[in-house]
Amino acid sequence: MDYESDKNEEKDARGIVREEYGKIARQGGSCCGPSSCCGSTPADSVAAKVGYSEEELAGVPGGANMGLSCGNPVAVASLRPGEVILDLGAGGGFDVFIAARKVGPSGRVIGVDMTPDMVEKARGNVESFRTTTGLDNVEFRLGEIEHLPVADSSVDVVISNCVINLSPDKPQVWAEIARVLKPGGRVSVSDLALLRPLPDAVRESARALVACMAGAVLVDETRRMIRRVGLTEAVFETNSHYMDQMADWSDATYREIAAGLPAGTKPSDFVTSLSVTASKPVTE
Repeated sequence: MDYESDKNEEKDARGIVREEYGKIARQGGSCCGPSSCCGSTPADSVAAKVGYSEEELAGVPGGANMGLSCGNPVAVASLRPGEVILDLGAGGGFDVFIAARKVGPSGRVIGVDMTPDMVEKARGNVESFRTTTGLDNVEFRLGEIEHLPVADSSVDVVISNCVINLSPDKPQVWAEIARVLKPGGRVSVSDLALLRPLPDAVRESARALVACMAGAVLVDETRRMIRRVGLTEAVFETNSHYMDQMADWSDATYREIAAGLPAGTKPSDFVTSLSVTASKPVTE
């Protein structure tokens, strides 16, 4: 495939994601709707199943949790007071607001999202968060995760929840993560990854892309990308049970995806929830 074809595919993929996630934001609810990733399951139930506590869920402004999680990167990151946190693909601000409570008034959390409707929705939740917590330590910026609107070596921790799989240029995302992290900084990502390649019919499906499956790559490929940008101490944990839960929440999207799989197989044979942590080496 030539360079122009690659660029056109990237543009098409971004356009699909921006349009579909913009619809989710404008509908004023969660992704748990008629064309969602979790059928009729409430967003808080989805979050609870992937590791969020009742306390965390209770402290989030209404509408920030949109059922878009496939793990809890905030918990894995072990955030500390005073740290600067960056959330890639912040959506309605769910993980941003949870992280903001953990870093406290001396810390700061920046959420980046490429969908204007999502950024508007997240910003609309800020005043409620300030009123409830007394904290003024969050902000939301419009931008692509392949070209982060964040200065070099300015962030203590990068988090991301089920977003990197949507990027058509994942090596660039990991390069940006390495760029913005301070020496000694760390990254905590929850994402979907492949245990084995998906059939072409699923990989080419726009529904599967929006549902975070078609854009996923093999676990070993993620490992190589992280190593290539110089991040170290990488730890990978897979959890295929998450996909079995998603099958229980199945709606039209997941029925279509399952129909594209070989007979006798299920989504969890191909796709897993993946937790990744890594660090940027301290330079002299």
